[in-house]
Amino acid sequence: MEEKITVTEQTKLQEILEAYPWLPEALIKLDKQFEKLNSPLVRMLIKRSTVADVCKRFGVSAEELIGQLSALVAAREES
Repeated sequence: MEEKITVTEQTKLQEILEAYPWLPEALIKLDKQFEKLNSPLVRMLIKRSTVADVCKRFGVSAEELIGQLSALVAAREES
């Protein structure tokens, strides 16, 4: 079973990806702009980046991204 974490604007992206390693592919399926997560530069920055940082870079609100993450995790738990 996956480790559950509470995601806030200050949560490090690295923590989220360690808890949910399948998440980047699921996000890419939702919105092609998340393909940037596969970029070598972005992968280097992930260790320092927070949810708020990602929201600024991708131009989405924190509430929207956290909602998408929560929905993806909930859907995965149901299956």
